[in-house]
Amino acid sequence: MSSSSGQSSGYDLSFKILLIGDSAVGKSSLLVSFISNSVEDHAPTIGVDFKIKQLTVGGKRLKLTIWDTAGQERFRTLTSSYYRGAQGIILVYDVTRRDTFTNLSEVWSKEVELYSTNQECVKVLVGNKVDRDSERVVSKEEGLALAKELGCLFFECSAKTRENVEQCFEELALKIMEVPSLFEEGSTAVKRSVLKQRQEPVSQASEIGACCS
Repeated sequence: MSSSSGQSSGYDLSFKILLIGDSAVGKSSLLVSFISNSVEDHAPTIGVDFKIKQLTVGGKRLKLTIWDTAGQERFRTLTSSYYRGAQGIILVYDVTRRDTFTNLSEVWSKEVELYSTNQECVKVLVGNKVDRDSERVVSKEEGLALAKELGCLFFECSAKTRENVEQCFEELALKIMEVPSLFEEGSTAVKRSVLKQRQEPVSQASEIGACCS
């Protein structure tokens, strides 16, 4: 009994986060680095994958469902539905590949405008692979300028060394909590679970009544 009540009150808010960007920029590696504190190389994501992380930020217990989308063109049609209801979107590029940076403004940011159902969703621009600084072709200043243009938070990260990985997700969660419309939407899952628990004894009583009549 204690375990079921523990599940229903395991978190205060639930948020949906989406990772987007070109193939091989390190989206899956960033996610695994954040979820499990380990670093691995990953094969390209097929379609979409998601992972759940529970953490406490700003005094609230949060459940983040983080969707990791495929960057390849052939999976692009699959991703439109995954934007639905996302309160946070992380746009990732590789600081050693300029095309991945250019594509964020030319392709991915346009997709966000097209498919995002939450107009106030919080966006973060992430330059990944800063551990390979000698190969860097996109400067931090360029990243900051694009983030400002797109209205995004900005972080440079390394999934390999875990530099700024936790800060990126935590800051995103804090910003979501500052937007009332997203904040309220994020608590609906908890409200539904509480409501369902309240309704269950009623439905059981009606079943008993039905069998006795």
